[in-house]
Amino acid sequence: MSITPERKQELIKEFATQEGDTGSPEVQVAILTERISNLTEHLKVHKKDTHSRRGLLMMVGQRRRLLDYVRKVERARYETLIGRLGIRK
Repeated sequence: MSITPERKQELIKEFATQEGDTGSPEVQVAILTERISNLTEHLKVHKKDTHSRRGLLMMVGQRRRLLDYVRKVERARYETLIGRLGIRK
C-alpha cells in the first residue's frame, strides 16, 4: 500500500526540474499520484476501509491544489505534467 523508497527516488529523478530537486510541485504531484493509485488498488479489495478512504480523499485534494497552483503559474508545465502522469482534466 505504501510507496517504496526506491520507487520514490525513481519518481524524484524522473520529475525533478533540476539536480537535487525534491520539493517542486511536479515531484510532489508524481509521488501523490503513485500513492493514490496504490491506495485505490487497496480499496478495491477492502471496500469497507473508511479510514483509508478518507486519507485517499485528502491526498486527491492535495494533488488537486498542487495542480491548480502549477496551472496558475505556468500553463505549459501543467499540460506536460498531466500528460506525463496520465491524469484526466
